[in-house]
Amino acid sequence: MAGRDTALLMPNQFKFDFGPRLVNGAGSSAQIASLLPDECPILFVTDANLRELGLADAALAGLGERDVAIFDAVEEDPSADTVLAAVAAGKAIDAGAVIGLGGGSPMDVAKTAAYLLGSGEAIGDIYGVGNAKGEGLPLILIPTTAGTGSEATPISILTVEGDTKMGIVAPALYAKWAVLDAALTTGLPRSVTAATGIDAMVHAIEAYTSKRLKNPLSDAMALEALRLLSANIRKACAQPDDLAAREAMLLGSYLAGVAFANAPVAGVHALAYPLGGHFHVPHGLSNALMLPHVLGHNMKAAREDYGQLALAIDPALAGEGTQGRAKGFIDAMLAIIADTGLDTRLSGVGVAAGDLDLLADEAMKQERLLINNPVEITRDDARRLYQAAL
Repeated sequence: MAGRDTALLMPNQFKFDFGPRLVNGAGSSAQIASLLPDECPILFVTDANLRELGLADAALAGLGERDVAIFDAVEEDPSADTVLAAVAAGKAIDAGAVIGLGGGSPMDVAKTAAYLLGSGEAIGDIYGVGNAKGEGLPLILIPTTAGTGSEATPISILTVEGDTKMGIVAPALYAKWAVLDAALTTGLPRSVTAATGIDAMVHAIEAYTSKRLKNPLSDAMALEALRLLSANIRKACAQPDDLAAREAMLLGSYLAGVAFANAPVAGVHALAYPLGGHFHVPHGLSNALMLPHVLGHNMKAAREDYGQLALAIDPALAGEGTQGRAKGFIDAMLAIIADTGLDTRLSGVGVAAGDLDLLADEAMKQERLLINNPVEITRDDARRLYQAAL
């Protein structure tokens, strides 16, 4: 997995982390008290919009009379300062456990805050891969979108120095429990359902095609994730109250998260992050905008993998040769993106030709992701791919 020392591994050997223990089921967020240490104060991390919508109500009610500090000042693309404010809120009540409820942003803040509260380390010392070596507080993560997979991963992405995104990647960030409550996702707007669903699909695709640490277990989870997600994303967008579709999307997102926690994501994410940092494009939409172009760039190395992914989306492609299946896979992804109604051009989210050099420069900073791409992406390649997406 990302962040692990693989120097002693022989070819075809691998290590695999299954991540947190899992509770799945509609209404399960109301039953989290039994998963927590007895009586300890709780830091509850979410965002103000989710609280206003009442999505945190069941989980908070389930905590009963416990001492709870609610930190709901999490913004999109959360900053290191936000994490430190959450840590301060936890210290104020001597928190013994942390709950994160929301999309990727609240869960990333909760992961980092739980680690810092438990380890006592400084946030500046743990950026990068494998630098968080201590032990955090017990952590429960409850996703309210089916997309980021953050509840399944030991990864936190924060915005530092204005618009630069940096990752903290270490096994110590894994939650103790992930709680999948599809009832929390039924009211999501179509645009959020679409963007987060494509995000989860990209996690599965990039885990399956990752140049580093790809392995049979992550492959199996990525294929099942892509099957669940591709079969249900259109229905979840068109019928937002369809609980079965929402459950399938949430489980698919989780499986994709476990897959890419072990076989890390690559070029699509590397090119997506600058769009979020500089233009505040939602992360899933950023991935959707760059996915077709990076898939084409990677075709010469990933053709066989694309052919296998194609069968998870459309078994009818089994009659095609490798090239036909690979092309069918890309066409199927383009059709899904179009059917969900997401923007397909960077110009639609405010990017202009004059921004391409900035974006290419920023993408090159995502070294921990670029090294996983099946085909090298140079600075010139990045600019060309942004141009193609414009």
